[in-house]
Amino acid sequence: MAVSDESSVRVRIAPSPTGFAHLGTASTALYNLVFARQEGGTFVLRVDDTDVERNRPEYEQLIYEGLHWLGLDWDEGPDKGGPHAPYRQSERLDVYKQHAARLLADGTAYRCYCTPEELDSERKQAQAEKRPYRYSRRCLNNPPAGRTEFAVRFKVPGGEVKFTDMIRGEMSFDSGLIGDFIVVKSNGYP
Repeated sequence: MAVSDESSVRVRIAPSPTGFAHLGTASTALYNLVFARQEGGTFVLRVDDTDVERNRPEYEQLIYEGLHWLGLDWDEGPDKGGPHAPYRQSERLDVYKQHAARLLADGTAYRCYCTPEELDSERKQAQAEKRPYRYSRRCLNNPPAGRTEFAVRFKVPGGEVKFTDMIRGEMSFDSGLIGDFIVVKSNGYP
């Protein structure tokens, strides 16, 4: 039973149609479905079709068939619709662009013009120094001139992040452990 109250539980699985379904998808789907039903919430199937090189329609069909074969059914999804449609990420690119523009405008995100080679070099240096890799923020205040292709990175604020986990209770971690992550890739996909 789907519940429309925005404060109600909404859980999802987001398999990628890039190959055959695997046990991880099935176990996550089962856990989330049971949790949604126990809490009177909504179980959503969202297709994470952002890997444009490897996506295949036949793999998306196998996702549906595999979940149905396991007896798992969702409340909202690409094949069912729902109040938050569309449920394929590739069909929500305009929504993501609007949110990215807002994040850029309010300064909580920035354009990253780094090339794959530059990022790989940073990763290798971190590995050689035996430290976890986090993006250097080289484009935050000093973007390179002449480059037009960019990704959008979320600017992770410093400090302690605190939240209440339904299972583990009060949790916290230092946000410095997280690097500025990409919210929109240079191809426009999340």
